[in-house]
Amino acid sequence: MAPMKEISTQDEWETYVGSLPKTNLLIIFFHAPWAAPCAQMAAVLNALAEDYSKPGAPATSWVAINAEELSEISEMYDVIAVPYLVLQRDDQVIETVSGSNAALVRKAIETHAPIKAPAVNGSTPAAAATSAEVIPEKEEESPEEDLNKRLTGLVSAAPVMLFMKGTPSAPQCGFSRQMVNILRERSVKYGFFNILADDDVRQGLKKFADWPTYPQLWVSGELVGGLDIVKEELENDPDFFKKFSVPKEEGAAAA
Repeated sequence: MAPMKEISTQDEWETYVGSLPKTNLLIIFFHAPWAAPCAQMAAVLNALAEDYSKPGAPATSWVAINAEELSEISEMYDVIAVPYLVLQRDDQVIETVSGSNAALVRKAIETHAPIKAPAVNGSTPAAAATSAEVIPEKEEESPEEDLNKRLTGLVSAAPVMLFMKGTPSAPQCGFSRQMVNILRERSVKYGFFNILADDDVRQGLKKFADWPTYPQLWVSGELVGGLDIVKEELENDPDFFKKFSVPKEEGAAAA
């Protein structure tokens, strides 16, 4: 079925999932409005969903979920960064894809819900043509190059990006808790990444940033530093975060 359905409440999610036939492949797209890669991934998924709406295509269902607004669902699927894709059938997760690699997403979906190519003049084409953009194969990158590309995207995922131990609602160290309080007190709109949930990012970002400890705060894709550096910046310039702040009445939604 198409197009992709936006789930807005927990009740709507439970009703929707409960109504699906067990044979349907459910494609769950976790996103956040501040993350530019999510908009690109949404376009890819909408194109793929259109292909699967055609007669003869495998039964699929496509939903989008704001990872921040529906945090209970995000936590249920261990979503630690967006965009994040979950493939599920009969209430069982069969594959996940983190990041904005359209080729990996396409491959995952077509692996679990292959579209049979239509016969042409009595023969079957080698591959079915789809309306989604065909992405040419690229030379395989080394693990370090792949990680650095991922880190480059993560540090720029939001104008203010916090790499911390735990989550804003449950910090796992005192320094991370203090950093969250600083941002909340100033109603700063920020994205976050729980480095305890991904050891590749935890270790790789230390080298990438040339900064050995956490939390790390990044602004506009540039490293500011840890808690002490952020405090120094605020002492020198109390309006350091001013352009990233939201009105007080929206402050509660900043994290």
